[in-house]
Amino acid sequence: MKTPDIFYVEDDIDYAFFMQSAVQEVKDTLNLTIVEDGMKALQKLQHFAESKTKPKLILLDLNLPGLSGLDLLKFVRDIPYLKTVPVILFSTSDNPDDVKSSIEFGANAYLTKPDGYENLLKCIHSVHDFWFNQHLRLN
Repeated sequence: MKTPDIFYVEDDIDYAFFMQSAVQEVKDTLNLTIVEDGMKALQKLQHFAESKTKPKLILLDLNLPGLSGLDLLKFVRDIPYLKTVPVILFSTSDNPDDVKSSIEFGANAYLTKPDGYENLLKCIHSVHDFWFNQHLRLN
């Protein structure tokens, strides 16, 4: 399994499809891996840590089957090899308590999922510009 540039945990198949399209449109060389539930995501992330590979960015939906995005975030931050990987909570919720909890548990950012493909495309452009062009240059 090739290590992804972006590891995205999303249980909504339609939204995952739109995300895949948007990522390819923003930068067609980015390797996006999509996993549909929290437990499968944790297993894959543990595998990355064991094989000493890691994604460049992790996007987590908040409400996932098996293991919530917040619980998965806690596990990611407890895996020493993955501690420095940027994690963005990417959810339909704009509840301030969800945002606060995400940051407290170690998320680097919290984004509310935009409505519509064009807005998603703008969002992914911004994420790419910051996390791949600016942030990774600093590390």
